Amino acid sequence: QVQLVESGGGLVQAGGSLRLSCAASGLTFSSYNMGWFRQAPGKEREFVAAISWVGRSTYYADSVKGRFTISRDNAKNTAYLQMNSLKPEDTAVYYCAADHRGILPTSSPPYWGQGTQVTVSS
Repeated sequence: QVQLVESGGGLVQAGGSLRLSCAASGLTFSSYNMGWFRQAPGKEREFVAAISWVGRSTYYADSVKGRFTISRDNAKNTAYLQMNSLKPEDTAVYYCAADHRGILPTSSPPYWGQGTQVTVSS
């Protein structure tokens, strides 16, 4: 079955960086668009970033544009989210997702990881 496993979360001070990874199995990774979403306590899940199956197109939420970079390595079946200049408001559980269709802020991809906690202290 399809599995998406996130890693790389943790506690970091404001202004710091983290790199999240999403290892995929059970699917033809290079045929799927990949996305990152996050959910903070008491808030709804929100879109963070997406990347096309080839990696040519990327899309970011305004709140992370210029600070976060999404990428993928199809040879390793892995997607990444490089997060720089982190702010306390970036604190959330981060989830990766996979979809044959393009991933947009309103998307509901069929496949999700279990999430990884990112905590940014002020």
